[in-house]
Amino acid sequence: MLDDLRQDSVGLLEGITNTRAIRRYKDEPVAAQDLRDMLFAATRAPSGSNRQPFRFVVLTDSEKAMQAKALIKQGAESVWRAKRTNDQYDQRSGADSASPKARMAKTMDSYVDNFDKVPALILPCLVRYREPTPMEGASVYPAVQNLLLAARALGYGGVITGFHHMVEAELKALLDIPEEVFVSCTVTIGKPQGRHGPVRRRPRNELVYGDAWNTAPDWAVDPVGTRHTSAGPPTKTRPKT
Repeated sequence: MLDDLRQDSVGLLEGITNTRAIRRYKDEPVAAQDLRDMLFAATRAPSGSNRQPFRFVVLTDSEKAMQAKALIKQGAESVWRAKRTNDQYDQRSGADSASPKARMAKTMDSYVDNFDKVPALILPCLVRYREPTPMEGASVYPAVQNLLLAARALGYGGVITGFHHMVEAELKALLDIPEEVFVSCTVTIGKPQGRHGPVRRRPRNELVYGDAWNTAPDWAVDPVGTRHTSAGPPTKTRPKT
């Protein structure tokens, strides 16, 4: 145990199973010591051959940070507008303000509208040492998960987005990020307005297979009391023939 790391009150398994995507934050800064501890946890993530190609650009309240947040907000608005239309968030069940679909749309509206005000914005980056491959995310996303779990342990919440991709060239120029560096995602962090809690997923026997695809092993059952959801990717409407 490292003596100057903050002690957390969240057990590891509890943190893993109860950490939600948090998109609404209190108007409070993220303490520098907490950022230090989160990023320490992030940089302890597994790294193939110990190359450690991950880097983290941390943006809080400087003038340049505020410019970056405002820039990514433009990307967020563009992405969310398209997704809201394409996934028909205002139709079918979305027309009922009490439905999960409508609540998600409301949360996303608030998140995008206030993106330039998030307490901390972190850009996990990958320093490429070879040509891009489908596997290169394995060198950075474990570190991102460590970051989010450490945030949870210290009383914060966060979420991963890809909003920066819409403005990546301008963002790299603003922050002096070299051309060969891949900005893997955007992570926002702050004190939750809501709360963490049990995460609903499909039953485990629909997600975990044994010796054959779509065949669950006998032990793939959820703990007693687990609540499930049937939510998933939007069903594409097939054209009538």
